[in-house]
Amino acid sequence: MNFDFSSEQLTRYSRHFILPEIGEPGQKKLLASKVLLIGSGGLGSPIGLYLAAAGVGTLGLVDFDKVDLSNLQRQIIHTNDSIGTPKIESAEKRIKAMNPDTKIVKYPVKITSENALDIIKDYDLVIDGTDNFPTRYLTSDACVFLNKPNIYGSIFRFDGLATVFKSDEGPCYRCLYPEPPPPGMVPSCAEGGVLGILPGVIGLIQATEAVKLLVGIGRTLVGRLLVYDALQMTFRELKLKKDPNCPVCGKNPTITQLIDYEQFCGLGRGGAQDSIDEISVVELKAKIDAKGDFLLIDVREPFEYQIASIQGAKLMPLGTLQDHLPELEAYKNKEIVAHCHHGGRSRRALQMLQSRGFKKLKNVAGGIDQWSEKVDPAVARY
Repeated sequence: MNFDFSSEQLTRYSRHFILPEIGEPGQKKLLASKVLLIGSGGLGSPIGLYLAAAGVGTLGLVDFDKVDLSNLQRQIIHTNDSIGTPKIESAEKRIKAMNPDTKIVKYPVKITSENALDIIKDYDLVIDGTDNFPTRYLTSDACVFLNKPNIYGSIFRFDGLATVFKSDEGPCYRCLYPEPPPPGMVPSCAEGGVLGILPGVIGLIQATEAVKLLVGIGRTLVGRLLVYDALQMTFRELKLKKDPNCPVCGKNPTITQLIDYEQFCGLGRGGAQDSIDEISVVELKAKIDAKGDFLLIDVREPFEYQIASIQGAKLMPLGTLQDHLPELEAYKNKEIVAHCHHGGRSRRALQMLQSRGFKKLKNVAGGIDQWSEKVDPAVARY
């Protein structure tokens, strides 16, 4: 951190310099800092832009997805011109345009138990901008093992959560959520919707916590969960306590290395919580082409069906599936294949049918989103 500011930096960061809590020493810490941002989507967009504007020296970006038109309602780091390009390429372009001081390190991969520790180890802190349970548990466990702060945020519909997990001072993610919910129980934003402005609020809270931790100022959200209700415009604070029996950060940990998080969350084929068989979109295409004797049902909402559909699929929304039971009785001894957007709602639909005696049931892994990705690109993604 023993360096002089350029004339451009003196101007760029002048508003930080006049804050006694930051000043030149704090700005030097920011320029020397290294932050890993997992996800360049709704939460990652404001986080990446504002941390770059603040002068964070190195920003690692982990994302393997591509920009889609439906992202632009909330993922403000991307533009129309970015559609179809890797998100980290789009994010890097915008961040470098914002502040060339910030070095971008790109990881165009899915973060897994095999690579997480190597990716995280050289960073000062991690910001979780993900939207799925396996990655959240993985990120938290890896941060505990490496003693890295983990700044957490999540969004759904009109509600948001934010906290800081720092296992040497407070709880970790597992202390808050010891067990994942059953597969499909919690809808994704793609299934349940999200107010486009909401990730801006939660992402900026995460970015604020990052700057405070890097500079060493203020009171952080360690041990506190901030709950935001956009409809009521209220913030509530809940106290979080470290679980002494936590299997990862407790006094006698039983999990001392990264595990299979897909299986832990019940998402792997043949897992203990997974009693419904899966079929890939490629296998489904082959069955359709072979004109097999089976029923393909689409359990999404009518507006989703209007955006994109698989030819031959019958629309039976999950909320009204019970009304279709008389129609489905004709297929009780035949094969029923169900799909939704990503696979969660269709799994719940098939579990309902299974409880009513239907036996030959298959869930389309990845739903219509994977169909568009791997089978028919003409089918719109959303």
